[in-house]
Amino acid sequence: MSMTFTAPGFHGYAVEFSPYSGQLLAAATCENFGVAGTGRLIILQVAPQGIAPVETFNWPDALFDVGWCEKDENVLLTCAGDGSIQVWTRGQSQKPVKLFKEHTKEVYSLEWSQTRGLDAFVSGSWDHTLKLWDLNNQSSLATFHGHDGIVYSTKWSPLIPGCIASASGDHTVRLWDIRGPQSPKLVITAHDAEVLTCDWSKYNQNMLVSGGVDGELHVWDIRQPRKPMMVMAGHKYAVRRLKCSPFSENIVASCSYDMTMRFWDLNTCSECEMIEHHTEFIYGLDFNLHIPGQMADCGFDSLIHVYTPNCLKTAPEGPG
Repeated sequence: MSMTFTAPGFHGYAVEFSPYSGQLLAAATCENFGVAGTGRLIILQVAPQGIAPVETFNWPDALFDVGWCEKDENVLLTCAGDGSIQVWTRGQSQKPVKLFKEHTKEVYSLEWSQTRGLDAFVSGSWDHTLKLWDLNNQSSLATFHGHDGIVYSTKWSPLIPGCIASASGDHTVRLWDIRGPQSPKLVITAHDAEVLTCDWSKYNQNMLVSGGVDGELHVWDIRQPRKPMMVMAGHKYAVRRLKCSPFSENIVASCSYDMTMRFWDLNTCSECEMIEHHTEFIYGLDFNLHIPGQMADCGFDSLIHVYTPNCLKTAPEGPG
């Protein structure tokens, strides 16, 4: 079953299902494609009868990413074009309950750590830095320098404690250890173009996937980073975001400026499905952790889709 929600006047940058409920979906959106105007965080209820907004929060600048707090089911994070990070609490004030502003340019990515006992999140910015934060501290815990370009994506390893991967316009993916020096412990020249996205395998701690402006996905073994294990080509334009399936070790989903969603099988190093249901760039995607196979995506056409691709209906579930 496929369902669609339209956010008139707002363009989708990121979507994320709640880790607490498979019926709640958050979307970070903006006016005028993020060039000017306001941003809006939309909380959606996903039910068999359709998708409906249950709460909205507005910000004076574009919102580029969204994340649910792993500590409190009612707390969400967003990041904005004015260099700020907002903390919102559902059912409370329409204003952020907390605001962080240290980045000097647009904040393009954020992610809450899923490591048990680690109450922290990471952000990446156009100012070429990553920052580590804790909700209990007003200032960042650490700033990581090394990239020579925009940091487009920041991803915690689900299997290596304290390890973060970042993708940048400087053509690299870099790995960082929050417990060590604030400089990269590994630099991978990942594409011959800007790298817009990356994600970790949920089953193999050494596997990392990157996506670039070259339209390709590259699969890496971080122990042998000189060349990718696999190259998967098919997108006609830049790969904007990708995510590895939490249920199937061999499945990766990607979205692109070519207005397609594509699903890849690492066992065959090939595309297993393409979906065309947007009329503008697709910017965000996520897997529902509570409903295996269910996906959400969003694009510049103001549409948010929730659906189950055919290839995920029969994809084998991973261990655990």
